[in-house]
Amino acid sequence: MIFLKSEEQIAAIRKSNEIVAEALAFIEKFIEPGVETRMLDREIENFILKKKARPAFKGLYGFPAASCISVNDVVVHGVPGKYRLKDGDIVGIDIGVELNGYYGDAAYTFLVGNVKDEVRRLCRITQESLYKGIEQARVGNTVGDISAAIQEYVEKHGYSVVREFVGHGVGIKPHEDPQVPNYGRRGSGMKLKHGMVLAIEPMINMGTHNVYVEKDQWTVRTADGKPSAHYEHSVAILNDGAVILSKIKQE
Repeated sequence: MIFLKSEEQIAAIRKSNEIVAEALAFIEKFIEPGVETRMLDREIENFILKKKARPAFKGLYGFPAASCISVNDVVVHGVPGKYRLKDGDIVGIDIGVELNGYYGDAAYTFLVGNVKDEVRRLCRITQESLYKGIEQARVGNTVGDISAAIQEYVEKHGYSVVREFVGHGVGIKPHEDPQVPNYGRRGSGMKLKHGMVLAIEPMINMGTHNVYVEKDQWTVRTADGKPSAHYEHSVAILNDGAVILSKIKQE
């Protein structure tokens, strides 16, 4: 079911996304070699609670933490734990917030210390692909226009697109229709309408697009052990253009 949001609802969804963006900016100062990912998650949860909001991922489908923290070859849904960040790691942090019944969702991949140039390039191209997708988030376009723009850009640079996990509608629920794949054909899929809010989130691998899920039933890794990057914004589609609701300070 597609929820077309009113102006008032989009304003409420923006407030949730502002907390997401603030949390991502806040956690950056804690990201350094030696820090456990579970400590990052505690800080994120406390930050959200201080804003009188709720970490939307905690308990969602049984997920055990406030945030998804995915290091190096973990694509998405990394469970925070005892792992200590190392110099040269990349760490994707995906945060959801519920405030007054409305949801925000965004992700950012942080660099830890001295990251190899080839991995920095993966992160840069992935982030750029997110904006290529957002450029296509216009009334009258289709979901496939967003998907194809992302896929074409990253494959041109030699990277691969994860198939099993995709973007989605967001706002009234944490996950809504339509699904927003990061691969596809221009002109295909649902027409974009005024009032839609989409979480656009390229998950891009340095090597193969194939992934697998660990025994914990959450952690998704690349099949070849090569790095993966993940960036996400919640975007409102309006008659006069797309509006990023989760603008992050680092950008």
